[in-house]
Amino acid sequence: MANSPTEIEHPSRIRPGEHAVYGAERMGKSTLFQSSRMLVGLNAFEPGQEHRLHAHEGMDKVYQVISGRGVFLLQDDNLEMGAGDLMVAPEGVPHGIRNTGEERLLVLAILAPAPAAK
Repeated sequence: MANSPTEIEHPSRIRPGEHAVYGAERMGKSTLFQSSRMLVGLNAFEPGQEHRLHAHEGMDKVYQVISGRGVFLLQDDNLEMGAGDLMVAPEGVPHGIRNTGEERLLVLAILAPAPAAK
């Protein structure tokens, strides 16, 4: 179950690990903040899980690794990443993430503009 952005009062200090949602079957997602201009969320990976290569039309994405290790997946490359690393995926650039470590991987994801609410 993902955390609703309305559960967090803004502005406030946020400890991302307290809002992470991990799933046994697939990557977990939770939302820390969402407006029409931006979405701030968490992608939480158990060892071996991945968010397959994909691209966004009309949206830029920033990933910041909070904890764990893995690889940023790119169309022609895989970039090793760990806590503190950041990657920007501009509109249309295929990207993804794989947890190649033996521990959980937690990644902050910022999308702008925010995806349309479903």
